[in-house]
Amino acid sequence: MSYSVAIDGPAGAGKSTIAKLLAKKMGYIYVDTGAMYRAMAVYFVQNNVNPDDEREINAAVTGVNITIEYMDGVQQVILNGDNVTGMLRTEEIGSMASKTSKYAAVRRKLVELQRELAKKTDVIMDGRDIGTNVLPHAQIKIFMVATPECRAMRRVKEFQEKGENPVYESILQEIKDRDYRDSHRALNPMVKAEDAIELDTSNMNLEQGIEATTNLIKDKLEELK
Repeated sequence: MSYSVAIDGPAGAGKSTIAKLLAKKMGYIYVDTGAMYRAMAVYFVQNNVNPDDEREINAAVTGVNITIEYMDGVQQVILNGDNVTGMLRTEEIGSMASKTSKYAAVRRKLVELQRELAKKTDVIMDGRDIGTNVLPHAQIKIFMVATPECRAMRRVKEFQEKGENPVYESILQEIKDRDYRDSHRALNPMVKAEDAIELDTSNMNLEQGIEATTNLIKDKLEELK
């Protein structure tokens, strides 16, 4: 029997970082669903697709093929044969992904792939609607949150480490706008699953976040035995 861990929550709460490290620690496959949506967004940006034109989006989706490969234990996202992993975390791609993930055609294609992965092996997935839509039958569901201000500061530090000089106020506003879009979209909005455990990482550093999440998963696995 394979186990699925679904970690949902807003951007910057620590989902991806913690999920990646936990997967390696537990021997699970980490499926970065957000990275898959961002890879789709890379294609849209590269091909000048209008994110507000659903017909244009629907047509563009047919030209996209996204796969996940592991090289030396590190996940790589492949878009139409090209490794785009290094392009996925820019503000431009993040904004495009948030705007286009609401479209049914985009989500259908990616959700199908994500479900197939979960059937075959133990997985940890993080995103906005994993526990409510992608893997509604996941045995372990966590809804990870943090204040917008805390998440904005984390993003600022990320960009600074890459040599960029982001404006805190702009990042904070983008996060608030993205939260609103993600939680108010008509198709599978970001909401806490009824059977999910909420974890607030606002006052936690990375090590504390990993420890808290690990303990939640271990407790749940014990219940399932």
